[in-house]
Amino acid sequence: QVQLVESGGGLVQPGGSLRVSCAASGSIRSIYDMGWYRQTPGKERELVALSTSGGSTNYGDFVKGRFSISRDNAKNTVYLQMNSLKPEDTAVYYCKMRLRTIRGTVDDYWGQGTQVTVSS
Repeated sequence: QVQLVESGGGLVQPGGSLRVSCAASGSIRSIYDMGWYRQTPGKERELVALSTSGGSTNYGDFVKGRFSISRDNAKNTVYLQMNSLKPEDTAVYYCKMRLRTIRGTVDDYWGQGTQVTVSS
């Protein structure tokens, strides 16, 4: 069993900052990609940021230098620091990890989502 638990979402004013975290636990042998996605009602889930095991990062075009993804492999945790938040960043943010379980299988696992609301 593998679980991803997100934390740190909430309400923030436009221009403010927020950091969300996602910790994985369970029968994990190794984690490859760690990423953040977001979704609003009626829209498809979109990539926010991705961190690969090789050390590279990718961001959605809308990020424009405002967000930063980081990871702590020892803690099986990925973070997303969000600065200069805009109302259009309001969404449910999901983490996703591609990992190898103790049994040897490789699969993608998702967190339950955390709401981020940007409003005055």
